[in-house]
Amino acid sequence: MGIPLRVLMVEDSEDDATLLLRELRLGGYDATFERVDTPTAMSAAIDGKQWDLVICDYSMPNFSGAAALKLLRGKGVDVPFIFLSGTIGEDTAVAALKQGAQDYIMKDNLKRLLPAIRRELDEAEQKRERRRLERQVQQLQKFEAIGVLAGGIAHDFNNALGVILGWAQLAYAELPEASPTRLKLQMIREQAESTARLTKQLLAFARRQVLQPQNLDLNEVVTQTKQLLQSVIGDQIEFNLKLAPDRQVVRADASQVEQVLMNLCLNARDAMPDGGRLVLTTGSVEIGEDFCRMHSYGSPGPYVLLEVSDTGLGMDAATLDRIFEPFFTTKEMGRGTGLGLATVYGIVKQHGGFVNVYSEPGQGTTFRLYFPLGTGALERPRPTVAGEIRSGNETILVADDHEQLREMARHTLTAQGYRVIPAKNGQEAVNLFMTNSTEIRLVVLDVSMPLLNGRDAYTKMQAIAPDLSVIFTSGHSAESASLESNIQRGAAFLQKPYDLETLRRVVRDTLDTKSS
Repeated sequence: MGIPLRVLMVEDSEDDATLLLRELRLGGYDATFERVDTPTAMSAAIDGKQWDLVICDYSMPNFSGAAALKLLRGKGVDVPFIFLSGTIGEDTAVAALKQGAQDYIMKDNLKRLLPAIRRELDEAEQKRERRRLERQVQQLQKFEAIGVLAGGIAHDFNNALGVILGWAQLAYAELPEASPTRLKLQMIREQAESTARLTKQLLAFARRQVLQPQNLDLNEVVTQTKQLLQSVIGDQIEFNLKLAPDRQVVRADASQVEQVLMNLCLNARDAMPDGGRLVLTTGSVEIGEDFCRMHSYGSPGPYVLLEVSDTGLGMDAATLDRIFEPFFTTKEMGRGTGLGLATVYGIVKQHGGFVNVYSEPGQGTTFRLYFPLGTGALERPRPTVAGEIRSGNETILVADDHEQLREMARHTLTAQGYRVIPAKNGQEAVNLFMTNSTEIRLVVLDVSMPLLNGRDAYTKMQAIAPDLSVIFTSGHSAESASLESNIQRGAAFLQKPYDLETLRRVVRDTLDTKSS
């Protein structure tokens, strides 16, 4: 079997075309071709098929080689174009090259033909590869710019939502159960929580979330998520697992991986309105240099593969180019926000992995997610203990540059019996701590504050009290990696907007953990 080659021959002589085809086959090519000799026939051939190469006679009774070259380039087709002629002169040949031809071959010197074809095909492949890599880089740059914008918007929204949610929650708790105002406040809370979920998705795309990673067995996460989704996917879809026989350890935030799976599985369900098959697959792969040369977003090394495959409607190339853009959706109005796949992209990227997508219209879709291989023993998340939250009398320093959030936290914790010292920025927090270091048992620090950020403020406080307990809060964090290292060493974290019960519980749990 020869090398496949699609050749458009612009040639008025059938005998010359047969001779040319013979040369190609002797050179190891399995050529499929079409011969044309008029502008109309050539235009139809260009519009109807894709070609790897155009070989053109220069002088024909009803068509000229120069006109053929102009027609090809005028349609935006950038494939190698080689003149093959018995009459072309040197000046004409030079003019043809200036017009965009790649080479010219004399019919009495066909030994130059095959080397010229190999050279031009190689150069065309290199050019396509450069363009593909340039598109990847441009897409990554675009996503990065959108991510910075999305992260900033989410930060401001989360602060505002925290105020709305918190004061509504406080007012709700203070009203008698029979009060009609309670229902209105509950509706405000529910809408604020719904909007908070959208900002959380924006943060995921922007890679501004603070992850709380652990060594997880991906097989367990996939199995548990399937159990959660089984009833939602429906009976008309065959839902199967193909799990690797051994543990697939990844260093990841379990809730985020679960979010990825849920988004992809629900998208797959929507793509199979008449039923079909959904398969989740896990396995280990080694990514090498060759793969990375083809995919600029990959890095060499061992990965755990998570594959989500469906037999649904599939997607065309234009849709595939945009699926990870925030707010891009192919669903009808009201059926999707366009943030699901953007969230998937951001979560996997923030974990140090990458995503490949394979799809064709009518042929289904396969998402392949690559997570860096984890090392070490598996970890189990500590379960949250339900029940009434104990009050306390400890002294707590609360620092947040948003006045309403700071006041809301002070009001909530004071009502629980704590003594609260408020601070409006990181530097003031450090100064207040130095004055009251023997009394303060816990600091609650916003990560992003003027003068001194929360993480640096905590470092200065630790120099005075190395065992000081801390809870970091954030609407987003551009310093998520360094903050995650603090969390690994025992710091607690609250993602804004948080509800007040969560604040009370995390404060009590943090104080009790330090005293135990």
